[in-house]
Amino acid sequence: MHPPHHRCWAEIDLAAFERNLKRIQAALPDGVRYVSVVKADAYGHGMPQIVRRLMQSGVDCFAVANVKEAADIRHMGKGWPILVLSPLLPEEDRFLIDYDLIATVSTPEEATRLNALGKAHNTVIKVHLKIDTGMGRLGVWHEEATTLRAQINAAVHLHLEGIYTHFSSADNDPAFTQLQRERFLKALPEDTDDLIIHADNSAGLDTLSAESPFNAVRVGLLQFGIPPYPNSALGRAKVEPVFSFHTRVGLTKTLPAGTDISYGRTHQLQRDTKIAILTAGYADGIPIELSNKGSVLLHGERCPILGRVTMDQTIIDITDMGTVEPGDHVVLIGQSDSATISASEFSETASTIPWETLCSVTKRVPRVYVGSREI
Repeated sequence: MHPPHHRCWAEIDLAAFERNLKRIQAALPDGVRYVSVVKADAYGHGMPQIVRRLMQSGVDCFAVANVKEAADIRHMGKGWPILVLSPLLPEEDRFLIDYDLIATVSTPEEATRLNALGKAHNTVIKVHLKIDTGMGRLGVWHEEATTLRAQINAAVHLHLEGIYTHFSSADNDPAFTQLQRERFLKALPEDTDDLIIHADNSAGLDTLSAESPFNAVRVGLLQFGIPPYPNSALGRAKVEPVFSFHTRVGLTKTLPAGTDISYGRTHQLQRDTKIAILTAGYADGIPIELSNKGSVLLHGERCPILGRVTMDQTIIDITDMGTVEPGDHVVLIGQSDSATISASEFSETASTIPWETLCSVTKRVPRVYVGSREI
């Protein structure tokens, strides 16, 4: 079932992805729009394949980090709104017009600049106002949002299409998330009927409330089958993993007890040990933080990583395994027989987060797509 010519590969299950979309959409309150976040090459899954499946599945809008990502989507299809979440560099402004994009505005200077762009091209630029409710990154500070909103509304060549914020601690601080939500609601205009109002991302959906202004959500990690934290509300929609990560055994050999192995002699063998050398390392996306503490799945069994993860190879202990041959399939993230290593477990062991794990699987790792379109 796995490609015979790959040393290391990621498998993307598009059928599972589509099932996740349907389950998330069904779990959303009536009238709430689905904004699919597909930045960073769709979180490492491959933007073209993911975006095409999203277009077939009826999402309402795409959100990306920059104009290059937005342009890639626009080349795949017209008609879908595309929101650029990050600030634009001045030389990128014209792409808003070229590709019919929606800009995020956080400052009076951005509003002035984009209004001048619209005037110069005799057009209207669509924008979403970003409000900083406590993350301290993008957005106008919530106490100053009314002033900036008035400036945008007065600008002849700007159209305020939406208003949003970002929750910084939705996965671990519900009290602060609620404070952010209250700040956001206070900063909204009384009449929001013609605006797209969105505050919740995958980690914030657990606190999604029935307040009438909220009519859109931004979904990133969850659509790929990874709940941002255990028991999250839409995590109970039974999303499935879409991404799995694989490599192979390159060779096996036995070393005597007392041998110090790997770079820096970072592991001493406590017994005569049979090891396998895997054909993947940190240049493929196995974090060096898994050195001496991670594990992999081989023939349905867990095998510990020994020593330091290196650029192109990783050493594992197979002493207690049965027959292991070069070319055997090894699972880094995913399922082998009844054993599983989830992306969340993999990330926690590496002292990182699933977002980084997915984005860190490098370009030399082929993405293999499985799963036909489900009707």
